[in-house]
Amino acid sequence: MYFNDVHIAYYVVVGIIGLVIGQLTDWANKRLPEYKSVISKDIISEYRIKFRPNYILMLLTAVIYATLIYTFGIENTIIANLDLIKFLILTPMLLSAFVIDFKLQIIPNRLNLTIFEIGFLFAFLYGLSNVAITINMLLGMLAGGGIFLFITLLGGFFYGKEAMGFGDVKLMAGLGLFFGLSNIIIITLLSFLIGAILSIVLLLTKIKKSDEYIPFGPFIVIATFISMYVPFEQIKMILMQIFTLGMYHA
Repeated sequence: MYFNDVHIAYYVVVGIIGLVIGQLTDWANKRLPEYKSVISKDIISEYRIKFRPNYILMLLTAVIYATLIYTFGIENTIIANLDLIKFLILTPMLLSAFVIDFKLQIIPNRLNLTIFEIGFLFAFLYGLSNVAITINMLLGMLAGGGIFLFITLLGGFFYGKEAMGFGDVKLMAGLGLFFGLSNIIIITLLSFLIGAILSIVLLLTKIKKSDEYIPFGPFIVIATFISMYVPFEQIKMILMQIFTLGMYHA
């Protein structure tokens, strides 16, 4: 049986891997904020003592993995599968950024650094077949980090406090390596739109108070996942319609 030209066995295997990765992500979410190594020599004994299955994170990761397989399919060569592979690797790191920032209002440096390291690796791999892609990814890094750094510094200048954390700046710079220039700009606009809508909802429902800090990392993560699944031109069209109040026509 095939779904989108991919045999069902692939979905089953990837789903099982997603369950395991989801639980490991939960473990990382506990370790990273404490500046502890996720992988250590005593991980088996320590993990056994502190093990608590996080079914929500496990199922969510499995579903994301399966839908990524459905969206991108499986090609015959590693280079042709790079988009799929990089998003499979990025997924647990995005989920960690969401959970940790939502709970603790921080995005650990180790997490952002790992995103950078893997992003540079993929930039190199893409460059083996097309240097232009690598250049675009590096420009994405500069644009993603640069836009958010400008906003942060601007907030500090006018209001005497950061408009958003430097963890968000580092996260956007790292994501720029995964998505390139055009897509990271789309993710930026989308994250602000999602942030505005959800912030209003949180305030109206009194989940958050008007003087209470609302972390921006989760909005970036949601926007990033949307960009994984929805084609660039389609998101661009929707955003142009929203920001021009329906006056934009392609």
